[in-house]
Amino acid sequence: MTLMKNALDKQTGGNHYKDMAIQPAEYAEKNGLSLLEGNIVKYVSRWKKKGGLTDLQKIIHCAELIIEIHNVKEDK
Repeated sequence: MTLMKNALDKQTGGNHYKDMAIQPAEYAEKNGLSLLEGNIVKYVSRWKKKGGLTDLQKIIHCAELIIEIHNVKEDK
């Protein structure tokens, strides 16, 4: 049995993250992003290779949740 160097060397369910210079989970963690912010990074990073329109819709939904949860108002 071979030991992994780190968890980022493994991906379950495809390879759409492994080919990236920096994986979305690593980026989100190193930049202190919330779950929803990290999900936006994840979906925008993979939409061309995996989720297509569905991933783009998920980006919009996550952004709407952030706006609602944080009660973000329009800039004037």
